[in-house]
Amino acid sequence: MTTNKTVFFMIGILLVVLGFAMLAPYLMQLLYVENSHSFIASAFVTIFVGILFILSNLDSEYKLNLRQTFLFSVLAWSMIAIFGSLPFILSPKEFTFSEAFFESMSGITTTGATIIDDLDTSPKSILLWRAIMQWLGGIGIIVMAITIFPLLGVGGMQLFKMEGPDTTEKILPRTIEVAKIIILTYLILTFLCAFFYWLFGMTLFDSISHSMTTIATGGFSTHNDSIGFFKNPNIEIIASIFIVLGSIPFISYLKFVQGNKKIFFQDIQIKGLIYLILLSVIIMFLYLLFIDEKGNILDKIRISSFNVISILSGTGYVTDDFGLWGKFSLIFFLFLMFIGGCAGSTACGIKIFRLQMLFIFLKNQIKKLIYPNSIIINKYNNQKISDSFINSVIIFIFSFFLIFFIIAMLLSISGLDFLTAVSGAASAISNVGPGMGEMIGPDGNYKELPAVSKWILSIGMLLGRLELFAVLVLFFPSFWRN
Repeated sequence: MTTNKTVFFMIGILLVVLGFAMLAPYLMQLLYVENSHSFIASAFVTIFVGILFILSNLDSEYKLNLRQTFLFSVLAWSMIAIFGSLPFILSPKEFTFSEAFFESMSGITTTGATIIDDLDTSPKSILLWRAIMQWLGGIGIIVMAITIFPLLGVGGMQLFKMEGPDTTEKILPRTIEVAKIIILTYLILTFLCAFFYWLFGMTLFDSISHSMTTIATGGFSTHNDSIGFFKNPNIEIIASIFIVLGSIPFISYLKFVQGNKKIFFQDIQIKGLIYLILLSVIIMFLYLLFIDEKGNILDKIRISSFNVISILSGTGYVTDDFGLWGKFSLIFFLFLMFIGGCAGSTACGIKIFRLQMLFIFLKNQIKKLIYPNSIIINKYNNQKISDSFINSVIIFIFSFFLIFFIIAMLLSISGLDFLTAVSGAASAISNVGPGMGEMIGPDGNYKELPAVSKWILSIGMLLGRLELFAVLVLFFPSFWRN
């Protein structure tokens, strides 16, 4: 009972925080005279329900065991998505519940898929709320990836377990301690990003909104043309830099603060990310050069770099409709969607470390074929890794693609064409945002999709954001048995 109280007590705190976050868009409503009270009403309801959760679950001591930790992870994201949809439902823009929940889930999971087709004329309060949702989702997933997922042993995440308690009973004190440094780092990066955006030409509102979605690698923009609206190479460079900073493990920032000044050059996952970005940019640059030899070389380098970094990290900002570049670009960006950034960052996807571990496994399997009697010790980042770690990674990757195919099939059954269904499924489970094709491509949005498709994609976003198993385990009867 105590642990159940802990779950709902913590959810109550999150709802209160979410409710107070709604007051910022309410100030925008007053500032721009939007003649709507949607945010103050939503804030009141959310804070009220949050306080009820807190008061009804007061206890002398709060602990979480393994089961309640899984339960909290899913309930927290689901409840925030539900209450985060209230401002959309009460908005004068008249969102349906399916649209409101989809937009809210896309925000809190930092996916960036949107159903709003007129961003340039949308109320500033709505645009700010979308940015805040992604910002909160980004910081939330970092804290979970560093403090909770490693203890749950999700898909090899136990490799990133920090020094500290070995049991989930001590998650709360550990989480609070780590969260302080993470939130401070997150705030500093957000402030710096906003400052440089403003310095290079964005308005104050655009710079604040885009800085929140950049650091969160979310991709929500205040304009239909995304970052391409500004037609400013400096802004694209700033975006690329801070997307990469958001895509590297935040545990590296912790270690840097604790005295390891070389961590960014030593971490094998960060190296893998940089190498992959460089290789992908070169491939895309050569391809663009091949299809258009007369274009400006520097422009091709900039366009290749920005779009590769944006799609690989799962941010989803766009400057060009890469769907018009030819079939190769569609396949290549679909491949990048699946990979994602580093574990312990705001980025999504399979993650760099899992592909690195898969490569280690394949290399060692080949060695065993050549030298059957050899004893091979698996190592990753100077840590010995057991076969169970590698098995959990392989199972995760298999499950990732299996669920991707299931989502794609369900989308196809709901009436979507092949390219829309496949790219929509990839975008949802990898939390990228834009898909491919005329409907949900870089120049489109998800508004015209059937309501059932929006719900399928919303579930896909949640599965992808919470590393699959944190959600799937709840559907096994054995999980609920004492």
